[in-house]
Amino acid sequence: MALVDLVMPKMGESIMEATILRWHKKPGDSIKLDENVLDIATDKVDTEVPSTTEGTLEEILFSENDVVPVGAVIARIRTAGSQQETPVVEPSAPAQTVVTAPVVEVEAEDIPYQPSTINIDKTTPSPAARFYSPLVLNIAASEGVSMSELEHIPGTGNEGRVTKKDILDYLAARKSGKPIPAATKQPAEQTVSSSTSKVEGRQPQQVPATTVSFQGKAEIIEMDRMRKLIADHMVKSKATSAHVTSFAEADVTNMVLWREKIKKDYEKREGDKITFTPLFIEATIKCLKKYGWLNSSVEGNNIIVKKDINIGMATALPSGNLIVPVIKNADQLNLVGLTRQVNQLANTARNGKLKPEDTQGGTFTITNVGTFGSIMGTPIINQPQVAIMAIGAIKKRPMVIETAQGDSIAIRHMVYLSLSYDHRIIDGALGATFLSAVVQELENFDISRDY
Repeated sequence: MALVDLVMPKMGESIMEATILRWHKKPGDSIKLDENVLDIATDKVDTEVPSTTEGTLEEILFSENDVVPVGAVIARIRTAGSQQETPVVEPSAPAQTVVTAPVVEVEAEDIPYQPSTINIDKTTPSPAARFYSPLVLNIAASEGVSMSELEHIPGTGNEGRVTKKDILDYLAARKSGKPIPAATKQPAEQTVSSSTSKVEGRQPQQVPATTVSFQGKAEIIEMDRMRKLIADHMVKSKATSAHVTSFAEADVTNMVLWREKIKKDYEKREGDKITFTPLFIEATIKCLKKYGWLNSSVEGNNIIVKKDINIGMATALPSGNLIVPVIKNADQLNLVGLTRQVNQLANTARNGKLKPEDTQGGTFTITNVGTFGSIMGTPIINQPQVAIMAIGAIKKRPMVIETAQGDSIAIRHMVYLSLSYDHRIIDGALGATFLSAVVQELENFDISRDY
């Protein structure tokens, strides 16, 4: 008999954890190869986790609604293949406590801040007592917070874990000169059921819950799971990238008139509707080929310029949440191919049928804020990308037209574009140049072209 670990699968370069929605098996149940064992959810999609072997479910290490890091062991399956049992490390406390030492991908620049590998201070408590997320470690590194300081920051997360809010509050207090309380274990009433082991030298601390005062009538609505994860990723993006936004306006009259002219024939011939989105994507792709740094990511001190152009398109869901399916190798598609991908991914997203791979691998994102009437927006970068472009509503406006015969005023179809970019590697000159190039592509749209 052998024990095989079932781990939380990796579902994308920016996804570090997932929530367990439902276990379809319980200890003692038989499992076939590739049979669905549990359902999980990320901020992007819900998906299934199949068994990697055939056997009997020996042990479940996490409960439903637990948030589990990618790579962590979530269950063990006993197989009948081998007579020699594979070595398995038995936890000293209940199995759920493995959450204190999750398996995560850590970039090279983060290693000096891992308490398990570098003994920065002899007074630093045992690394097993506390886990620090890569985000917290990155903030600590950028703000010059040593490990000895980090160990004394009060943590309000699970098992006394230091959250992003905790370290930001600490930095604010340090700058203002306010007294900083010593780190203690998480309040007992907030400790998850899996955290039954005691850490020597740490005593429970009662921390009052955050309250919001208001007057008059109000309704309190708890965020759903996806909204919580989106909120976390948006704040994380702001903490990771130095956001700068540039704006431009484009005269898209030729593009509007062309679409109006061909849309009925296009739908009859292709069996699909053509929107403005694939036209904007087409223009953006041409510019990304010229300015490759907009199609990159940052890893430590390295700039990873992507040769594949995978366009993420922000899509609103019926629930009001947002998801970003990705058009893979978009630069290899013609306008008909782009239109099919846009419509297919949008419909699949709205019907809740997206697969994990449909939201992975994006290198640049476009969001159409004009769909709901906004004339412009300041979008937040979709990590680990370095830029995102927002398209406002197309509006008719009187504009001054310069001609050889002189200036005149005409009614034109105008749109505002806004580009948010990571100022760590993209300066204003490059950001504005790229945005101006997109404007030029749109304004030089060939009204006599075919599709």
